[in-house]
Amino acid sequence: MTLHASMSGDAPRARAIAFYLPQFHPIPENDAWWGKGFTEWTNVVSGKPRFEGHGQPHLPADLGFYDLRVPETRQQQADLARAAGIEAFCYYHYWFEGKRLLNRPLDEVLASGEPDFPFCLCWANQTWSRAWSGREHDVLISQGYDEDDHARHIAWLCEVFADPRYLTVDGQPLFLVYLPEDIPDVSRMLDTWRRHCAATLGVAPWFCGVRTGFSKLDSAGLRALGFDGVVEFEPNRKHFPATKNATGHAISLLQRLLPTTWYDALRNSRWLGERNLNTIVDYAAYVDRSLARPPLDDATYPVVFPSWDNTVRRTSATIIENHDAGQYKRWLDDAVARVAPRGPDQRLVFINAWNEWAEGCHLEPDQVHGHAFLDANADALALREVTP
Repeated sequence: MTLHASMSGDAPRARAIAFYLPQFHPIPENDAWWGKGFTEWTNVVSGKPRFEGHGQPHLPADLGFYDLRVPETRQQQADLARAAGIEAFCYYHYWFEGKRLLNRPLDEVLASGEPDFPFCLCWANQTWSRAWSGREHDVLISQGYDEDDHARHIAWLCEVFADPRYLTVDGQPLFLVYLPEDIPDVSRMLDTWRRHCAATLGVAPWFCGVRTGFSKLDSAGLRALGFDGVVEFEPNRKHFPATKNATGHAISLLQRLLPTTWYDALRNSRWLGERNLNTIVDYAAYVDRSLARPPLDDATYPVVFPSWDNTVRRTSATIIENHDAGQYKRWLDDAVARVAPRGPDQRLVFINAWNEWAEGCHLEPDQVHGHAFLDANADALALREVTP
């Protein structure tokens, strides 16, 4: 079987792929854990400013408080994304030893054939806890791994990879693993999965490990595990420039000298987590540091984000607020330039995210910025005429 090629016509400057959160519809599990009718919007509308000038809450504009069970909403998202130069959505995929969560939007996209818009998957292989309410260790559903489950998983994935809209890299279906180091003997799993896909579809997947601020391995180390490529996820706490607390004063000596240790402490200490010790990062400075980083190797793909603010999920939040679409375009321009020398299919640039509203991280129009970030995205990818 030959998979559908994802690109046609002239090759774009970059292949922009936006991470896509399927949380915007109720499911029985969230009803039980968080209350009847819970969706991501429940968190979003609770946002309140924590300091003067803080841009909370983030409220949607064109699409409103949508429900992803509605096909017209999914089509509108695809139309907006295409106009902004996004080639594909990367759906977060939640698989817990055969149990899938938040799967209805993708299932309906697969069953209906609509929207006619490319997509790929990122396995968000995390244990779910009550981290949003400051209880990291209160587990809701655990992530587990064994060979029988790997076999069930890849059999299901092959059915998805066979969809003609599924995004490919040099003919191979693109699949991301968010926490590659958490999977025991991941090299063996990837080898088994490649052989199964080759036998089933006639082609092996293009596997990418995601490298986050919690990763212990560098890009070379992840590729040594058997991944074809590495996605450099942002924001990454290891890339933070100087930070401040919620009052705007310089942070403590510990936070200055040991930013990673401090960030871990905020996440894992209930006492600190309840002290409203927000980590505030200047977006423009973050971009400056990103632009100054060394070139990426040819199998590593950059990630950019328009802004970040998880205030509605954390008592002690991380806030990288940005109201300047020009700063976002400056970063995206750099990411595009970094992948430009590669072959057309390898010019992957990931965007975090299409619709992470509760993390203040979205290209979808909001009531403050409208289409500014979508327009900047299109400009960076040379998909609209730019007026001097």
